[in-house]
Amino acid sequence: MTLPGTAPDPARATAPTSGGLNYLHDWVATQAGLARVPGVQYAVLVDDDVVADGAWGVTDITSGTPLRGDHVFRVASHSKTFTATAIARLVDAGHLRWDDPLGDHVLELDGSDAGQVTVREALGHTGGLLRDGRDADFWQLATPFPDRAVLLDSVLHGGDVYGRGEHFKYSNLAYGLLGLVIEAVTGRPYDEHLRADLLEPLGLADTLPELDDDVARRAVVGHSARALATPGLATTFADGRLPVAGVTTGALAAATGFCSTARDLVRWVAAHFDGAGLVRPETLRLLQRDESVIDRPHAPRRTYGLGFESRTVAGRRLLGHSGGFPGQITRTWFDPSARIAVSVLTNAVDGPADQIAQGLFALVTTALEGSGTSVHDGGADTGAPVAEGAAPASDPVTTAGHPLDRWTGRFANLWGMTDLVRLGDALWLVDPRRADPLEGAERLSVDGEVLRPEAHAGFGPVGESIHVLRDGAGEPSAVVVGGMTSWRADEFERARREQTAR
Repeated sequence: MTLPGTAPDPARATAPTSGGLNYLHDWVATQAGLARVPGVQYAVLVDDDVVADGAWGVTDITSGTPLRGDHVFRVASHSKTFTATAIARLVDAGHLRWDDPLGDHVLELDGSDAGQVTVREALGHTGGLLRDGRDADFWQLATPFPDRAVLLDSVLHGGDVYGRGEHFKYSNLAYGLLGLVIEAVTGRPYDEHLRADLLEPLGLADTLPELDDDVARRAVVGHSARALATPGLATTFADGRLPVAGVTTGALAAATGFCSTARDLVRWVAAHFDGAGLVRPETLRLLQRDESVIDRPHAPRRTYGLGFESRTVAGRRLLGHSGGFPGQITRTWFDPSARIAVSVLTNAVDGPADQIAQGLFALVTTALEGSGTSVHDGGADTGAPVAEGAAPASDPVTTAGHPLDRWTGRFANLWGMTDLVRLGDALWLVDPRRADPLEGAERLSVDGEVLRPEAHAGFGPVGESIHVLRDGAGEPSAVVVGGMTSWRADEFERARREQTAR
């Protein structure tokens, strides 16, 4: 099966965005700064184009090297989406069957309980196998990641925890075995097959199945979590974080070995919007449908297909995967019906990748909806007819010089920050500190020289006009909300520094 090339137009991929999408970097930077993570890299894709990508912070707190969009992260369990897709393509080509027992292809497993686990059960984490083994301190870099012999020993001797199909039980060992299946069926190493069958045809030049010397030179450094502030205990690094060395993942590469960038990851999942040229339509549906539901008290409801997690956020079903590697946390979400994808990569073990990714999704979809662009039933609909005499809906990616831009800016006072931001053709009052940027946000309309929020009930100054003060050049210099003034954030910070220096 031949895959279509998906390399983006470099000029389009790096062009500045507007329509509210240029606000994304400010919001990401705020979230990253509040979390005090070393670095965050992100990318947003709409339809077939990377409309925003960027980076904040540093690759390594010891060197202070500025983080760029081409720096590579360990994206860990994102690897499962690649492995699952590679398996699906082998099934489509007739080289495998979903119900093949693993022992049919990995001969060392023949006759064992682990060998009876099927390809489909392994992909969907319903085979009942151990997650990482009896000794999993390789996740703390105390020992090397398992090689083939250690992996097989782990599943052959007490490797089953539940019966097949009894429970959803996430298993990196099962995906390691799937990597061995791919090698047995194709007759070549896992990384070679993945490069030739998926990465090269899709033009994912910054994505590799495992860390190598070339990638290591432009890979970020992972970092431990922030330490508690312990009186009398000095720390060498900021917030007590420690650098985490990069390592290879041995026989678990199919579960956690991949390296990539946010830009490549959104292009990777975009190939799964409709799967054209990638897998058969019925195969794509099988990969993406919910095979298991994980619903535990005091935890969000989670669902999983075959190599892809799903979650319903604000009524929208998103697909994707997270990644957790020593010192790095990553997350990619995509909505195939709306043709939107977001990826966020952090180089700290407590990095808020999922939180930022969901916030970016909220901002992007709000910008598209605010511009009159459909984000349902097939994605962007820029060719819709326009009523006679009406102005066409603006393109949230290319519009510049919008009349609402004269109201936008970041403002601050003793209580925090407030952003006036345009999302599509709508003006919003947003608190950039919130994990959900639309929580408590107000959609505004312009009424002469004041801004009016939509009428609703609430504890804040709901329904009260918002006044924007301007300087001699006509630029916003302050905003008054509920009678309280907030000044331009840079001016307020300068004044605060002067006051504390006295």
